[in-house]
Amino acid sequence: MEEYLQLFKNETDFYNQILLGSLLPENIWRSLPHVCRTWLRNYVAGVLVYSITGFLWCFYIYHLKRDVYIRGDAIPSMKTMVLHIKVTMRSLPWFAALPTFSEYVVERGWTKCFSRISEVGWFAYLVYIMAYIAVVEFLTYWAHRKLHDIKPLYKYVHAQHHSYNKQHKISPFAGLALHPLDGIAQGGPHEIAIFLVPTHFTTHLTLLFLGAIWSANIHDCIDEKLWPLMGGGYHVIHHLSNRHNYGLYTIWMDWMFGTLSHPVSNPTKPN
Repeated sequence: MEEYLQLFKNETDFYNQILLGSLLPENIWRSLPHVCRTWLRNYVAGVLVYSITGFLWCFYIYHLKRDVYIRGDAIPSMKTMVLHIKVTMRSLPWFAALPTFSEYVVERGWTKCFSRISEVGWFAYLVYIMAYIAVVEFLTYWAHRKLHDIKPLYKYVHAQHHSYNKQHKISPFAGLALHPLDGIAQGGPHEIAIFLVPTHFTTHLTLLFLGAIWSANIHDCIDEKLWPLMGGGYHVIHHLSNRHNYGLYTIWMDWMFGTLSHPVSNPTKPN
């Protein structure tokens, strides 16, 4: 058992070496306890993923494709996007605790994670991934919905994100512009899932960071019409109405629980 758990620690050491070893002098990060190195790597990775994704997304839809996807008067101002970035940067140190927690509990054998796909085979791997995503979708839907339904939670935790309640106040940078507890509540289902579903360790970490990229996608206000995905056209309705489309990746949970609202048309798109 100890030898098997060492495989997980070897993986996290490898990721630390790749990222931290590329950016920082070794004598700085090597001296830190393992869990601190892991947190630092997740924090740096989070900053890079958020910054690069947000910049490229905004550059493409607001500059290269200006007036193609979104009218010029619906594009958020630079001041608005800087506000999104400031809020996110205050919360990212807390968000980095999520993958750090994952790695901590996995390395101790407390979860159902496995290290190699060959241990279960490709068919079982794909079944487990679908089950994992279903659990995350279900729990995220209800976490998000309760952040609206429970008034103190909405007022003190979730309302900050819903201050971006007009289309020109929403940008890909707003995806992670959340109160720390808000982000942890909506990211926490990924952590719960690895205690319930056999999950490939690296795939779990990848999906956590892909969730951050997906958050940029659903805040671009573009109706991609990629059923059953929860695209920007659906999520902007959530920001404007405050009561529909609580889902993360898909619209299925909203459909099942009666909160789905379809975008009839995208008023930000030029005719």
